[in-house]
Amino acid sequence: MICAIEAAKSGLDVTLIEKNERLGKKLFITGKGRCNLTNIAEKQEFFANIVSNPKFLFSAFNKFSNHDTIAYFERIGVRLAIEQGGRVFPASGKSNDIIKVLQNELERVGVKIVYCEQIEKLETDNNKICKAYTNKSVYTADKFVLALGGSSYKATGSTGDGYALAKSLGHTIVRPVAALTGIELGSVKGAKSTFRLKDLPSLEGLSLKNVIATVYSQNGKAIKSEFGEMLFTDKGVSGPIILTLSSYINRLDSNELRLAIDLKPALDYNTLDARLLRDFEKFCNKMYKNSLHELLPSKLIGFIITLSDIGAEKSVNAITKEERMQLVKLLKSLTFEIKGLADINSAVITAGGVDTREINPSTMRSKIIGNLAFAGEIIDVDALTGGYNLQIAFSTGYLAGINLADEERK
Repeated sequence: MICAIEAAKSGLDVTLIEKNERLGKKLFITGKGRCNLTNIAEKQEFFANIVSNPKFLFSAFNKFSNHDTIAYFERIGVRLAIEQGGRVFPASGKSNDIIKVLQNELERVGVKIVYCEQIEKLETDNNKICKAYTNKSVYTADKFVLALGGSSYKATGSTGDGYALAKSLGHTIVRPVAALTGIELGSVKGAKSTFRLKDLPSLEGLSLKNVIATVYSQNGKAIKSEFGEMLFTDKGVSGPIILTLSSYINRLDSNELRLAIDLKPALDYNTLDARLLRDFEKFCNKMYKNSLHELLPSKLIGFIITLSDIGAEKSVNAITKEERMQLVKLLKSLTFEIKGLADINSAVITAGGVDTREINPSTMRSKIIGNLAFAGEIIDVDALTGGYNLQIAFSTGYLAGINLADEERK
């Protein structure tokens, strides 16, 4: 939409072919339906949140930055609000407000919108696209832009069509994988043995705050750690820090990875041991199963008790130092086998796509096909949550749009 608007503002005759019956289906669900447009982070911090090929985006960001995005939407009639973490939303909290103003702009600048048509084939002649075939029509044009998104949330139309089209034109596709998604877990390591999750009390629905989650390789090397909130699901874990971790491990062999959770990161081993000693002294005449309610969420207690290899009905005053230290170790490093990532269809975004080496970063134009450009998630760039991915879409779309016009004038 941004690309079409900017190309048309420069006087070009623009047709936007939309696969769905309405515009912005995926935009509608972003930010839990509130549309996290961008982030006010300064440039260095902004690029620290881009996972794949950040340098490729320098030109696009310089041409249309996060601050430009804020000014752009305010200018076309959206009041914005900045929230925790620098996230920018429409003040109304409604993603539909963003879609409406973009649609109004498209109409204002004269973009022709064609609905319910899907590009099925691109025909080339002399290394340029000459015709685009849809399920209903055939289109000719001087310039073409592929902005077809990724492979996640297929119900919104992101079904990976763009990858096949780009590949048919000779472009290399970096294998699409899920990013910003949940992690599925297998067994969990106890104090003395390993347990299958299905044999333990369910943790589904349990939310943990202020914990550290770390992914380790098989040889014990820490790959990435994140501090914050997470959530247990029916198949594993999700939540903010897990989504971030997923984007750093989505191209690794999950069979060689482990997820460790530090439930008490504010306390080192000795301090946590001292805390346990105080609790055990306080509840010295109670059973072990009744002594952890001040330390752990109730849903986690039965799970930890089983893993600790200390009898649930054992008297607290009979727990040995060795058993207590096993419990401390468990609380500081609750370790799970990683089975893999959640299905790509449930991922917030797709990593992978058209190889950035085959796209001119200053124009978003293809280095292979003379009259083709790319914008958005179809390109092999992805970022963390917080408005960064939508900004990538806006920046690349803007750059592609203005350069179509520039090329036309030349």
